[in-house]
Amino acid sequence: MSSRENRITRHPVLEEPEIRKVEFTFNEKPASGVMGEAVSSALFALGVHVFGHHHADESAQGMFCANGQCSQCTLLIDGVPRKSCIVPLEAGMQIESLEGLPELRDLPGPDVRQPLMIDTDVLILGGGPSGMAAAIELGKKGIDTIIVDDKDRLGGKLVLQMHKFFGSVVDCHAGTRGIHIASLLAGEIEELESVDVWLDSIVLGVFSDGTVGIRCTDGYRIVKPEYLLIATGAREKSLPFPGCTLPGAFGAGAFQTLVNRDLVRCSERLFVVGGGNVGLIAAYHALQAGMTVVGLAEALPVCGGYKVHADKIKRLGVPIFTRHTVLAAHGSEKVEAITIAEVDDSFMPLPGTEKSWEVDTVLIAVGLNPVDEFFRKALKFGMKTMMAGDAEEIAEASAAMFSGKIRGLQIAGELGTEGISIPAGLHEKAEVLKSPGGELFPYHPPETREGVFPVLHCMQEIPCNPCMTCCPKDLIGTSGHPIMGLPEFHGECVGCEKCVAVCPGLAVTLVDFRKSTEKPLVTVPFELGEWLLAEGSEVTVTGWEGSVLGKAVIAGWKRAAGFPHTILLKLETPADIACRTAGVMIQYPEDITPLEEPLEVPLPDDAIVCRCERVSAGDIRRHIRSGIRDLNHLKAITRAGFGACGGKTCAVLIERICREEGIPGREITAFTDRPLFAETQLGLFSGSE
Repeated sequence: MSSRENRITRHPVLEEPEIRKVEFTFNEKPASGVMGEAVSSALFALGVHVFGHHHADESAQGMFCANGQCSQCTLLIDGVPRKSCIVPLEAGMQIESLEGLPELRDLPGPDVRQPLMIDTDVLILGGGPSGMAAAIELGKKGIDTIIVDDKDRLGGKLVLQMHKFFGSVVDCHAGTRGIHIASLLAGEIEELESVDVWLDSIVLGVFSDGTVGIRCTDGYRIVKPEYLLIATGAREKSLPFPGCTLPGAFGAGAFQTLVNRDLVRCSERLFVVGGGNVGLIAAYHALQAGMTVVGLAEALPVCGGYKVHADKIKRLGVPIFTRHTVLAAHGSEKVEAITIAEVDDSFMPLPGTEKSWEVDTVLIAVGLNPVDEFFRKALKFGMKTMMAGDAEEIAEASAAMFSGKIRGLQIAGELGTEGISIPAGLHEKAEVLKSPGGELFPYHPPETREGVFPVLHCMQEIPCNPCMTCCPKDLIGTSGHPIMGLPEFHGECVGCEKCVAVCPGLAVTLVDFRKSTEKPLVTVPFELGEWLLAEGSEVTVTGWEGSVLGKAVIAGWKRAAGFPHTILLKLETPADIACRTAGVMIQYPEDITPLEEPLEVPLPDDAIVCRCERVSAGDIRRHIRSGIRDLNHLKAITRAGFGACGGKTCAVLIERICREEGIPGREITAFTDRPLFAETQLGLFSGSE
């Protein structure tokens, strides 16, 4: 274990919380952590990234999802094999690495008691944005509602999202950070008498008698709802490549959990794989936490996330490699390097284009899969059920809130509540907020060299309007859709800087020629901490897509009114680049150069597909080519899908390999669903008075 704690002690957005230190043991050595944080986070803070070694091949095991979906972080906690990412740390815990298979021993049983049987009008599975929005609508109507979540607080992924939200200011808190939106929604729910919140509660299964089994902190509960709403969100996709299971290769959501929720400094140098919004935002969060982002690879010709997200990390000095894929993560016990390569039109790597960097972390951000297994079971058993949010369709959290609001109103109507009506345009707004980045327009910065005016470095249609609604003189509008249309400035600006402060994409600057036509002041939004700024120092300024424009001098800075974690940075800038200045560089090419020679890459078939049982892509491919089409048959032969995660991470990868082998989906028999979707001790179900 490290002699110092790897914790983030200063952050531009997050405040260091009050903590209570507790003592525990790890592999019989004394250690300390924060009461209530995940066991995995406590170990990461102590520099422990290797949690054990797999019995099949002695491979090092670490963490992947930090969300209880896989089982790679399993440890022996007080003698019981448990997923360390969802177990809160308590004083006196005895934690051990899982070296091979756990020994059979007398284990402490659960606190056995008679299961509680509970009836309710509505049961909501998932306390994220869609589940909370639905609970608020149902609670306002006085409908008895239980909302269940496996975390220690409501909010879902909102509690990891420090960036300001896009969308509509009026409808979904655009311009407000996700962590604050979570608090706002949780506060609304707290005021509703008919809504009961169950936290630290894991849904185990949906059963044929119309009940739902839930493991709560006080034992096992069986709930019979009249209506079931599935708002369980999504799980991160895995990506098979050699080294993908090394400690240090994990999901972007796991990274945000460690850094943004638990303030653990889990990396020094990282590389991001995937250019959707999740990957782009994770790269930005890493920079905010003081880490070096060596690069980001995206297989498509352009990043799939919003262009403003891509541009803001480019401006800070992060190179984005489009039409590139990861070939391998290298290392023995943990990630030590990464190799990427260009791809052709069929997404096949091009020999001779390989590049390698030394890194300690690879963030995998290649998309999400809906957590919809509860919905499928409920349909099978004839229960009244609906889905909301990412469980239904992967989209932004703002869209999930609309989805939950609509479902809440629909369920209230189906339960016979009078006076239910869905406001006109609600469905349309929900569809707009699901929109990916739209059309790109040419960039034409203003040529004016007098007065004061904003420059809008936003050239892609996305669902966002905070800059339009914040201007006190209504000088920013759009000739297109009121939310999707590009913002346009017309009129005489007063220089209030509100549009600079509110923009979620950090894509608005303010240029002021009033004091000097040679060295105008450019106000740039900055969210990386005042400790990086020294008045009078020279900085490298960058354009809207990250091109180096030249040098500017820091003339001062201040915190934005109403947005205390956004700094308005004043730059004395040469007039010829003032209107094109969009940001400042904080990391430089010479600090992130690749190795002189790329590293040798293992064969693609060496990639592990089933993390739990260490089954490779080559193993799967060989058996498929032998004629196997039933994945249950494949499971019996290879053990793929047999592990503690229940096939949550490998099933979609195996189906993908089948498609790559040219096998039609109709010929494939999927895994049989397990009756329970989360592992638990059998004693929990044998309660007696």
